[in-house]
Amino acid sequence: MGYIYILTNPSFKEYVKIGYATDVKQRLDELNRSTAVPFAFRVYATYEVDSALSDKKLHSILDKLNPDLRSTEEIDGKKRIREFYAMPPEDAYSILEAIAEINGYKHRLKKWKATAAEQQDEELAQEISEQHQERLSPFRFSLCNIADGETIEFCCVGNEHSGETCTVYDDKHVKYNGEIWSLTALVKHLLNAKQSVAGPRYFKYKGEWLNDIRARTEK
Repeated sequence: MGYIYILTNPSFKEYVKIGYATDVKQRLDELNRSTAVPFAFRVYATYEVDSALSDKKLHSILDKLNPDLRSTEEIDGKKRIREFYAMPPEDAYSILEAIAEINGYKHRLKKWKATAAEQQDEELAQEISEQHQERLSPFRFSLCNIADGETIEFCCVGNEHSGETCTVYDDKHVKYNGEIWSLTALVKHLLNAKQSVAGPRYFKYKGEWLNDIRARTEK
């Protein structure tokens, strides 16, 4: 008896790791001993199976469906194939769920809830990613087709200022309480934060996150 597992890691959120272990917690501990990865792996889901190497059958199915999903590289002339797949964890889970239903073993499938520490890691990784995006291509309201004078809302769960609004002053600034701010400077002020933040990720326009609007319009 063992488990096919789906692992995620905020360090490379576009990938999931799919493998097999008789003891998933022990396998997780082994992976998380490494200091080469900024954030820890977490278990997204497990599926109990009756035989070892069942994950290889799943790998074979995925490779046949789309061979480009698997992470591969060539080192010293040798091809190295990894257990990482470029797909959202929800998609990987759906495949396991379908297999479980076909075999009548859906009760063996378990989705794991993220711990508070894992959620913090995901938030921090997202913050770092969006800060990097801001440095490469600073946010402008014109990117989102948002005109001067429009209202945007600050959203941060647990913060006393969450729900407060400001108006777009120009392409890079907003007006809040009679003062002109960049989004980053305003967020640092509202959060009373010392460290750098990605300002746009804390604001919504008509109920939609600014960064989601930006991503949609850029596509």
